[in-house]
Amino acid sequence: MTEHAVPPFHVIEPQGIHRPVIVASPHSGRNYMPEFLRQSRLGALALRRSEDCYVEQLFEAAPGQGATLLHATFPRAYCDVNREAWELDPTMFREPLPAWCNTTSRKVRAGFGTIARIVSRDGPIYARPLPFAEAEKRVRTCWQPYHDALARLVHDCVAQHGFCLLLDAHSMPVVKGRGEQPDFVLGNAWGTACTQQMTALVEHVLTGHGYSVARNVPFAGGYVTRHYGRPRRGVQALQLEMSRALYMDQDSLQPHDGFARLQSVLMEVVAMLAQYGDMLAQMAAE
Repeated sequence: MTEHAVPPFHVIEPQGIHRPVIVASPHSGRNYMPEFLRQSRLGALALRRSEDCYVEQLFEAAPGQGATLLHATFPRAYCDVNREAWELDPTMFREPLPAWCNTTSRKVRAGFGTIARIVSRDGPIYARPLPFAEAEKRVRTCWQPYHDALARLVHDCVAQHGFCLLLDAHSMPVVKGRGEQPDFVLGNAWGTACTQQMTALVEHVLTGHGYSVARNVPFAGGYVTRHYGRPRRGVQALQLEMSRALYMDQDSLQPHDGFARLQSVLMEVVAMLAQYGDMLAQMAAE
């Protein structure tokens, strides 16, 4: 845990042939800086419960399939890049927020804005209100660089291939008392962020391995999926949520024996998207 010695994101370029596929992991960062820990009333373990632990490691072989891998290094609890830049809860700050902030979204009301107010079961993150300057700093040093990088990757992909397939990768906790929950949820913003074909191809790989898959419920796709997914402009974006129980212990936050199996299945997903990209390129050339 260091101060800003760690860059806000890493980009791992494809190995060999560049495919029109980008895998992004916005919530697996775990650089819990001392300054942030001092501000928080929670310890590092409690803060990590909001983290999509190890997702970038689950996809670490994606560049070998020709895909580009982007992942944040800062924690989701510190700054959530799957929200608008200024989706902020006014109760968290000392001074009134500027009128241009989005203070009324469903995520803000639930406590999960760009600067989260809570970590689900562990309650509020901060013991006292923050200055608005703190939000400005986090947006400037984390949110903006991450989205600048993602937008550049998408732009370059479209420029090179004529289209882009973006897989926004997340993990979801198993919530006790909520009944049977799917292994995966595929969010395509109700068919507006990517084609049904792309969604069906990913679903086919997952169900072929015996996993249960839901579409859009309860996760239809966050800011990344909805903002970048523009199928008519050649950019398809699909949010993939996977159950943490498939690969890790939710109490200790340590990977278990299912990690390697899931990693292998996810590489099949990336390979399928690469093949889909080849098919789209062939169709465009005809």
